Amino acid sequence: MQQFKSIIFLFLLTRLFFSCKSEVKETRPNIVVILCDDLGYGDLSSYGHPIIQTPNLDKLAEDGIKFTSFYSAAPVCSPARAGLLTGRSPNRAGIYDYIRAAGRPMDECLDLVHLQADEQTIPAMLKEAGYSTCLAGKWHLSSKFNTDEQPTPGYFGFDHWFATQNVARPTHKNPNNFIRNGKEVGELKGFSCQLVVDEVLNWLQNKKSDNPFYVEVSIHEPHGPIESPQYLVENYLPKSINENQAQYFANVANMDDAVGRLLKYLKENYGENTLIIFTSDNGPETLNRFPAATRAYGSPGPLKGMKLWTTDGGIRVPGILNWLGKETYNGTSDAVVSLLDFMPTFAEISGVKLPERALDGQSMIPVIKTGKMERHKPLLWIFYDAINEHRVAMRTDNWKILTRLKNDTTYLPLIHNLYEGNEELVKQAHLVDFELYNMNEDIKEAENVAEKYPEQFEEMKKLVKIEYSKLVEGSYVWSREGE
Repeated sequence: MQQFKSIIFLFLLTRLFFSCKSEVKETRPNIVVILCDDLGYGDLSSYGHPIIQTPNLDKLAEDGIKFTSFYSAAPVCSPARAGLLTGRSPNRAGIYDYIRAAGRPMDECLDLVHLQADEQTIPAMLKEAGYSTCLAGKWHLSSKFNTDEQPTPGYFGFDHWFATQNVARPTHKNPNNFIRNGKEVGELKGFSCQLVVDEVLNWLQNKKSDNPFYVEVSIHEPHGPIESPQYLVENYLPKSINENQAQYFANVANMDDAVGRLLKYLKENYGENTLIIFTSDNGPETLNRFPAATRAYGSPGPLKGMKLWTTDGGIRVPGILNWLGKETYNGTSDAVVSLLDFMPTFAEISGVKLPERALDGQSMIPVIKTGKMERHKPLLWIFYDAINEHRVAMRTDNWKILTRLKNDTTYLPLIHNLYEGNEELVKQAHLVDFELYNMNEDIKEAENVAEKYPEQFEEMKKLVKIEYSKLVEGSYVWSREGE
């Protein structure tokens, strides 16, 4: 009898164990990150654009959380993407600027730059927890893309990947530079954003397991070279100053249409538990800054600066969160959040362990629940190639401080990469020419209030010096030794 009771006890214990495991699996959400390229803070109709219509994203925001202080990890693409994937400042990963494709003479060790093999990423973290993972769109985290010399997206945890090294070539229309799981695809018919969504939908429809999934939808639009469907261009021509502007407006509208198709599918098939976040990698491109920017009519809205600036026009971006099937805060939130916050957030909601290394983000669960969140660690940007003079910026909940970098007698020159040849120059530079802004009252960064709030100014100066010193010390320095 005692033996029988023991067997029954073990049977019940086993059922309870597997029931708990099943419940954990069922409660883990699917996660979809939609990342646009060079989409400005003011480029969506829900963020105030007077002409571009983005009804699908507007609806996503209406039913979820619309962020007004959502920040990228950098004012340019590659470091922003590194920050998203790792939860760490891109300086720690050694990705300081956009990554140039190798194959031509380069200085500053630029041909070596890539997301290194020891970096731990969101898809790898989630994959270990049983998630299926997919990347579709822009990668831009290696200079030697799809070679044995640098890790591919698959190495970092993506089960399936369909990607380009940088932008869609020759334009968004009929691109010919996609790689699928290491194999060249050749010319495709259609527009990049639609093709990327097609890939995701096909993967979702054909994936063999019922595991939760993580998908990164890395849309090329509206980064140049821009090409848009003619019917949309014609629709925007009467509202535009020229055809190039109409092309840009149509480009964003086409992106919204592609995202709308994805959202419809997710709601119909995974509407019970899917977390969706939509955002951009940095601010909008400046018109005619380089030859392919003739159609760069993006808008930073009320913000100061553009892409490559450390003022908010370069780093504050649209941010929308919608958790299908779950009750969350619904409305507009002014909480200060960042791409760096994705990793700790996804770890918490999926019940997985965070990588044991320095992270710069924090979980967004409080803001998802209440719309409010206090930052425990300020957001810090060190961008050595900034167009504006202040290469360093730091944001807390209410305040932002900007500062320049100077050596003994001269300001630090523009730098694309931290490497053995300029390490001493960079690390000897010190912070000068501080400016302070009250971001609650001055979204345009129009008034330097350092003299108006002397105590706050001194506190922020002290804090930025501490945070800057720690990040510089932890920044990766590239070297040709051992390459």
